[in-house]
Amino acid sequence: MKLLQAKLDKYQEPQKAKAAGIYPYFREISSEQDPEVIINGRKVLMFGSNCYSGLVNHPKIKEAAIAAIKKYGTGCAGSPFLNGTLDIHKELEAKLAEYVGKEDAMIYSTGFGVNLGVVSTLTGREDYILWDEQDHASIIEGRRLSFSQSLKYKHNDMESLENQLKKCDPSKVKLIVTDGVFSMEGDVANLPEIVRLAKKYDASVMVDEAHGIGVFGRGGRGTCNHFGVSKDVDLIMGTFSKSFASLGGFIACDKSITNYLRHHSRSYIFTASITPASTAAAMAALEIMQQEPQLQEQLWELTHYALDGFRNMGCEIGNTSTPIIPLFIRDNYKTFAITRDLLEEGIFVNPVVSPAVAPQDTLIRFSLMATHTKDQVTTALEKIQKVFKKHGILK
Repeated sequence: MKLLQAKLDKYQEPQKAKAAGIYPYFREISSEQDPEVIINGRKVLMFGSNCYSGLVNHPKIKEAAIAAIKKYGTGCAGSPFLNGTLDIHKELEAKLAEYVGKEDAMIYSTGFGVNLGVVSTLTGREDYILWDEQDHASIIEGRRLSFSQSLKYKHNDMESLENQLKKCDPSKVKLIVTDGVFSMEGDVANLPEIVRLAKKYDASVMVDEAHGIGVFGRGGRGTCNHFGVSKDVDLIMGTFSKSFASLGGFIACDKSITNYLRHHSRSYIFTASITPASTAAAMAALEIMQQEPQLQEQLWELTHYALDGFRNMGCEIGNTSTPIIPLFIRDNYKTFAITRDLLEEGIFVNPVVSPAVAPQDTLIRFSLMATHTKDQVTTALEKIQKVFKKHGILK
């Protein structure tokens, strides 16, 4: 056996979980990603989706995607830098820029690619990237690829951020990068204070709105809009794989920044363009989120109802105030076992275990869509209470 295979053959954690009957990943779904899905031929309530708007199965979005395929085909066969720029790409970029209040926007093939390509590109060797310790993995990978000095601050801790800013050379570029809504624990970044510190220390700010768009702000514009700081945030990032019910991502900012990124960002230049169907789907979702505010209102009604239910049940849910609700288990094995038992009860949730989080911080990630019903949430609360009691999570 070659050395590489011999080394990787020692990795047996998935096999151990499978042998114990608690392996929770790659569960096959044979239906649309709706509040109710089909797994192994049976109906299961979906509380593991990131489509907070609930638009994945919207007929207008399906129709837009089908029409785009009929006109443009299934792919672009090249990067936007060369032969992969379509007129609908430019149309969507213009609409996104207007939507979040920026001069320009750029579309990437994935949300991960946005953060990878933007964070790794903008700052130089003598500059600084300041990042929250709970930022998304794509931001982490972006700053790893950068030649800039990397300064981590404690999660949502503004004193820690200011202490890191004090270490920076005042004459060098400083880029603060944060999630707007943190994807695992559902808490919200203190954007007003981050903006205040950025002004005080002449820093720039980039906000990842992957989990904020469709949830916060007027017409689902995100946390920057919600806090009224869109003009003060230099770069606003979003992904199409969540509330936009598609695949891809974007960065919105001044034209001077997009001009540089279009000619230097490697995950943009060297990746094939987003497909016509994905582009049209995202554009349709953008229109629906603005035209149907009742979706956002329904999402928040369900969120408050679920948060109250979990608190009354005695669940530990941390500092969340969003449709992302962490149910702390604080044990890897129990987290896997509870995920399995909930699926048997007809409830799909996602386990979050080490190394994604520390072993003492493992949790079940429960997330809501605007298209859930109150009855479905009630059923989930009842089933979760039953399984949690079985495993000794609730007193």
